[in-house]
Amino acid sequence: MITNKMAEAELKIGEVFAGKDGPSVLTGLRRMFYLVTPEETSFQTAEEVPNYLKQAAPTFIGMILLELLVASLKKKPTPTRLNDSISSISAGMIQQMSRLFSKGVYLMVYIWVYENYRLVELPWDSPVTWWTAFIVMEFAYYWMHRMAHEVNILWAAHQVHHSSEDYNLTTALRQSALQIVGGFFFFYLPMAFLVPPAAYSAHYQLNLLYQFWIHTELVTSLGPLEYILNTPSHHRVHHGRNPYCIDKNYGGTLIIFDRLFGTFAKEEEKVVYGLTHPLNTWDPIWVQFCHYVHIWKTFWVTPGLTNKLSVLWKGPGWAPGKPRMGCIEDIPKVKYPEPKYDSKVSSLWSVYVAVHFFLAMVLYQELFAVAKVLTTAAMLGRVVFVVWTLVCVAAIMDRKPSAPIVDFTRCVTYMLVDVTTRLSGSPAVLLPSPLMNAMFAWYLMSAAIWGIIFLKPVFKVKVLKTY
Repeated sequence: MITNKMAEAELKIGEVFAGKDGPSVLTGLRRMFYLVTPEETSFQTAEEVPNYLKQAAPTFIGMILLELLVASLKKKPTPTRLNDSISSISAGMIQQMSRLFSKGVYLMVYIWVYENYRLVELPWDSPVTWWTAFIVMEFAYYWMHRMAHEVNILWAAHQVHHSSEDYNLTTALRQSALQIVGGFFFFYLPMAFLVPPAAYSAHYQLNLLYQFWIHTELVTSLGPLEYILNTPSHHRVHHGRNPYCIDKNYGGTLIIFDRLFGTFAKEEEKVVYGLTHPLNTWDPIWVQFCHYVHIWKTFWVTPGLTNKLSVLWKGPGWAPGKPRMGCIEDIPKVKYPEPKYDSKVSSLWSVYVAVHFFLAMVLYQELFAVAKVLTTAAMLGRVVFVVWTLVCVAAIMDRKPSAPIVDFTRCVTYMLVDVTTRLSGSPAVLLPSPLMNAMFAWYLMSAAIWGIIFLKPVFKVKVLKTY
């Protein structure tokens, strides 16, 4: 039985690396722009709904490369920096890996509420049901997104997405691992009184896919569509830290709810992106949890129980004596171009970082390909190593003094686990043998590089320039 499952896993990996595990290019692109018909995206049961987000990975990569190409052809400043892009993609990887352990719990809860408490029963194959789900999902997303900015404890998760000081397609992948908790139970779960589970699952994914392409500076205006749709122009405002941009344009696919509820702002001046108080680090763990630490510290130093609770439930800018959302005057003044955090490393170390990050993505893909046949311990081990890699990559980019010893330990650990598991006949990862051998050689070379750096003071050699 185990052998059969492992054989299935190896076949699945082969399909992933051969590019056979997804829709056609045209279908993948149409999904990104919500250009799908009710007939092709309506399903009787939630189990039938494809994993649109997983299948979109090649489209994500293709569009990111296209953005770079177009920017180059237009001779515009490159829209992506290696360190910022790695930080954004790392956040997205951590978010997706965190969901491996929920194993559909959220959807199971949604199905249970729908089956026991639905107010009406809409036919699964009706266009009316499809359009109802589309509008209700957009409405729920608007309020979830708005409250994620207006309620401090919810902002603690959502600030991850806003922490990039760049604005490009990789920024769309910078997501929180914890936002789904508050977002689902407070805003999406009530949809179960009306929207069938399959329709909810399909539109939840399509709504997110649409929001990928609007994270770009290359698209200026879409003309009359700007009045209805959420566009790159509108979303640039949302990501800005200019005072006129704060808490504006919450829509996902549409901008009509922002216009109805008074949260719309038109792009007027060059936008400065990021948080009002930049994090100045690439550390993916700190990016995920820093605002929770800030809330914890603020909670304990704030006098009075009412004020302490207000720290949690009022706006991020609130303090005793201030309005619920704080004072706009407290927002630091910015003017384009504003200096960005950019702890540059040498070209050679940039290559080192890029290769290790690429291998982390390979292991990440392998993890999702074989997740169904893994034990919880095996899955956890893979997740820990991928996150460890992301942390090490960030530490090198941040030029942290601890980076050499932490990354050396990681490389040695990989080699020890690889050798031990191969000798036992059960390799730690299921990848093609040439790729596994190449990875082992790279980790060996990486450990050797750190070893030489450690020995430099002893032998007084000038072999490598420490980052």
